[in-house]
Amino acid sequence: MDGLQIVVCGSIVPDPLQTLEPVQQPNGQPGIKNEMMLPAVLDPWAGHALFEAAHLAKSIENSKVYLVSIGPKAKLQQVMMTIAQKVPFELIAMDGPANGFTDSATIAEHLEKGIRSIPDLEMSNLLVFGGWESASRGSSTTMQFLGERLGIFDQFQGVDELEMHSDGSFTVLERVEGGKHQVSLCQGMPAVVGWATGNLPEPPNNPQVGMVNMRTVMPSLQKAQPVQTINPGIQVRNVQLPSQKRETRVEKDLSEDQIAQEIVEWIKK
Repeated sequence: MDGLQIVVCGSIVPDPLQTLEPVQQPNGQPGIKNEMMLPAVLDPWAGHALFEAAHLAKSIENSKVYLVSIGPKAKLQQVMMTIAQKVPFELIAMDGPANGFTDSATIAEHLEKGIRSIPDLEMSNLLVFGGWESASRGSSTTMQFLGERLGIFDQFQGVDELEMHSDGSFTVLERVEGGKHQVSLCQGMPAVVGWATGNLPEPPNNPQVGMVNMRTVMPSLQKAQPVQTINPGIQVRNVQLPSQKRETRVEKDLSEDQIAQEIVEWIKK
């Protein structure tokens, strides 16, 4: 089997430990307060996809991993300094917001352009990986839109495991309802795979891998083109944090059954 071309689509997100406050920006579009000041990390679902891609590429000779990412260029550079030490990949960067107030169809359009810019792209050896969900663009539709735009109709979402066979076919373990998995056999590529959690741990830092990656990461960031990730036909009228409601009452003489009954009645309301 010839080497694979594995394209991982993944962006950066604000560190989940930070408090995120939505605001209206001067241009009228929603955003995150002090977005450029917040520490950023690679989207966790995209991280699973990247680690699985690197493991698969390592097991098949002449395979290569590409990371296509849309995010603020300065933030992408900060995150890549860490991610580049994890696994070998070539970065294709685009400069745009990563705050989640985006349209998945528009994101898919830009991702498609990034993928088609890869030299010597061969669809018969192409696997497109990404997160089944996302910490910022969690509509669960971006990868599906992307697959349709690329003309790839073998799509698997919620994948925990992919096993490649010597004849070019592969088996996919895909989540379904009831805590079960659906086992699918795909006869060949191309295919779109939306990863859930995978089954591989995060690789340790390797400075040598980082040095090799940075030879392509920095030039890619320098020539990253600005992109508009919000569909102008979509208007967000208001964004706000979910309201919190807390009702506290101190009782000393209620039995467990009485407490449980009150909770049930409160839920029913």
